[in-house]
Amino acid sequence: MNKNFGQLLSQAKKIQEKLQKLQEEMGSKTVEAQAGGGMVSCIVNGKQELLSIKIAEEVWEEKDKELLEDLIVAAINEGLNKSREMMQEEMAKITGFAGLQMPFGM
Repeated sequence: MNKNFGQLLSQAKKIQEKLQKLQEEMGSKTVEAQAGGGMVSCIVNGKQELLSIKIAEEVWEEKDKELLEDLIVAAINEGLNKSREMMQEEMAKITGFAGLQMPFGM
């Protein structure tokens, strides 16, 4: 086996271990997102899991079901986007590649 190839394999294994550790840590890292100027907010972790959702009293008072549904979807989508961005930033620190994307659940 070529010495350079052995070093490359060693580096790849180290990166793989760091990525696995990062994926475990992402469960405890969270982002918050809002929709409707804070009428609906949610917290999503780095594993793309919705942890909580809060709805302001004023939304309930309006009794507008469609508005509430739209705000919930918008807040969750924003939270998921922020979570993906957070994961990509953390992965870039490990790999050195800002554009590298890893599948979730690896």
